[in-house]
Amino acid sequence: MSLNKTALAIIGALALGSTAVQAAPGGGKVNFEGSIIDAPCSLDAKSVDQTVRLDQISNKVLANNGMSDTANFNIELRQCDITTMKKVKITFGGDIDTTDPTLLAIAGTARGAGIELSKGNQKVKLGETLPAHTLIEGDNSLLFGARLKGTTAKDVAVTPGEFNAVANFQLAYE
Repeated sequence: MSLNKTALAIIGALALGSTAVQAAPGGGKVNFEGSIIDAPCSLDAKSVDQTVRLDQISNKVLANNGMSDTANFNIELRQCDITTMKKVKITFGGDIDTTDPTLLAIAGTARGAGIELSKGNQKVKLGETLPAHTLIEGDNSLLFGARLKGTTAKDVAVTPGEFNAVANFQLAYE
C-alpha cells in the first residue's frame, strides 16, 4: 500500500513539473538556449553569431588587387576570471579563397575577391593561431577588422554581384 502511495506521489509530481503553460490569446512564448562551458570567460551572445556589413563596394576599387575600407568587429568576452588562466588565443577558420590562400573565400554571384581578416595591423591567416591576448579581470573586447580584396589578374575586372562568407573562430585559454 505504501509503495502505491509513493508511486502516485511521484507520478503526480512529474505531471505537475512537466505541465507546459499554453500561450493565451494575445500571448506568445520565449525560447531560451545556450550552453555552459568550462572557460574563464563567458562569450557574449552577440559575438557568437554576428554579421559584419561590408557595404556596396565598387568593382573598380577592387581591380588590380585593390581593397575596400576595413569594417571592424569585436569578440566580446564577459566576466573573465583570470585566477588560473590569463591569456586567450584565437584561431579563425573558413573556406580559403582558391586564388589567394590568405583570404576567406566569398560565395554568391560576385567573383574576383576575397575577405582579408586583420587584428590591428596584422593579417589574420586562416587556420593559424594568433599570438595570445592577455586578459584583464572582468570584460574584454577583442577588436578585429575585415575588408574585401580583389584577386583578379592585372586589368581583369572583378565580377559584380552579391556575396557572403562565413568565418568561424575558436578560443583557447591558457
